[in-house]
Amino acid sequence: MLLIKNCYYLSSSPSGEGLRGYDILVKGNRIEKIGKGLVIPEGVKGRTIDASTCVAVPGFVNTHHHFYQTLTRNLPAVQNAELFDWLVYLYEIWKNIDDEAVFTSSLLAIGELLKTGCTTSTDHHYLYPKSFRGDLMGLQFEAARTLGIRFSPTRGSMSRSKKDGGLPPDSVVQTPQEILKDSERVIREYHDPGELSMERVLLAPCSPFSVTGELMKESVLLAREYGVRLHTHLAETRDEDDYCQQAFGKRPLELMAEYGFIGEDVSYAHGIHFNNEELEVLKETGTHIAHCPSSNMRLGSGICRVKEMLARGINVGLAVDGSASNDSSDFLGEMRNALLLQRVTKGADALTARQVFAMASENGAKLLGFEKVGKLREGWAADIALFDINSLEYCGALSDPLAALIFSGYNHGTAYTIVNGKVVVDKGRLAGIDEEELTSRANRVSGELLKKR
Repeated sequence: MLLIKNCYYLSSSPSGEGLRGYDILVKGNRIEKIGKGLVIPEGVKGRTIDASTCVAVPGFVNTHHHFYQTLTRNLPAVQNAELFDWLVYLYEIWKNIDDEAVFTSSLLAIGELLKTGCTTSTDHHYLYPKSFRGDLMGLQFEAARTLGIRFSPTRGSMSRSKKDGGLPPDSVVQTPQEILKDSERVIREYHDPGELSMERVLLAPCSPFSVTGELMKESVLLAREYGVRLHTHLAETRDEDDYCQQAFGKRPLELMAEYGFIGEDVSYAHGIHFNNEELEVLKETGTHIAHCPSSNMRLGSGICRVKEMLARGINVGLAVDGSASNDSSDFLGEMRNALLLQRVTKGADALTARQVFAMASENGAKLLGFEKVGKLREGWAADIALFDINSLEYCGALSDPLAALIFSGYNHGTAYTIVNGKVVVDKGRLAGIDEEELTSRANRVSGELLKKR
């Protein structure tokens, strides 16, 4: 058992009142009890964590990422590029990823997420080089098991290369037959629909400009046959709008509706350029949005209409997006950017700290289909982030300890991160791997990849 003792502040959910001096007792992978004066029963093996200087929050849920991009951050050639130019340049590097690059980048991204409070993540890997040998998603699941994150990645795909009017080189796309066959394989092999599953699979054709309409439709049919969720990039840039209008005579959302790629089992990454009528469609269909504020700022893509979406009841989760457009996997930092970005055009009350915490936890869990993840409740998943606020950066901010985590602070690391009842970040360090060895390895693999361009 695990006992988290005497929390300075405990947020069971952003909409509820914070609790002070409460304990959390964890048994197995669930929260057994929340209360005061809790103890580990006599004769039962367990560990006690002193949380008297910590804010305890539900572990965060990351709803969109590209793990492999951690190896190509901050490249000078695309530091000031918009999305399409950025993609064209980077595809020439990414086409050379191999099994070591996939495994190492997954460890790196997951490590950063865990260290900044994220306990559940997806990943959108859509790049399948023809030279790649082995089980790409298997490598990602192995990395997730190594570090202990709750992992719900997508089997991404691209089927339209440059010769077909797309952006990626021929060497990284697959035929629809290859994609659908492997998509079915990974669902059968890895997807666990259990309530507190550690491994799930989504299907995620990359975008309207990188796959065929037929593949979109077939992916919808396959996903719904197996009861898995769907994901894609949508309405990220004006260029995408123009492309869809010119190529299909439709705006992106109308195109997705035509494909059946819309509904309560569907999420779109970004969703910046929706008009009012389209927001109503999202509301009526129950379609989810994965908001990526840092990436949207970094690439100059625009500002997602999060305030209007939430007011309409559209479920909006939060995401760090790929590390070549963020350029980090700092989840608490992403929450701060989400808070501030809405205020640039919508005013100082556009988004509250508690709304951001809801987006980062329970909204993200809903987007990925986890019913008992995203809140600290008895019987729910023991996914908990503990942030130590006994430091200079939080002085003067403790009148609201929860909001202090995103209004104040510059070290966004947790003291402890617990996933499925296990301590995976212990006193600020990853428990599942040697961080120095991972750092050295990631820099080496990155350097080797960049030389191949």
